[in-house]
Amino acid sequence: MTDTADPDIRRHTAETARTMGDVRHEIDRLDRALVALLEERQSFMDAAARIKGKRSVVHDRARIEDVVAKVLAEARRQGLSPAIAEPVWRTLIDRCIAYEFEAFDALKPGRDKA
Repeated sequence: MTDTADPDIRRHTAETARTMGDVRHEIDRLDRALVALLEERQSFMDAAARIKGKRSVVHDRARIEDVVAKVLAEARRQGLSPAIAEPVWRTLIDRCIAYEFEAFDALKPGRDKA
């Protein structure tokens, strides 16, 4: 028996949702899951800041394009619109790079500022 009081339990699919309450429950559930995944991703920005020896390597254009290409391939595979995937990931990457710069500077003050 499922616990319908648990907000993290999936109750519907897009096909079985019948009310806006059903839709909102699932969107809120997914948003909580996305926050947890984004926090995990952020933790690896902390690791990157710790591991990278120079601030100048925090922003890596080739890596950005590699990540976006992989995301777009996965989006196509799973049926996510590239019109959603690409701008979301480019913004995510941009914000993660800004976060990593802050983490780098906090860990290594004054190091490789150029």
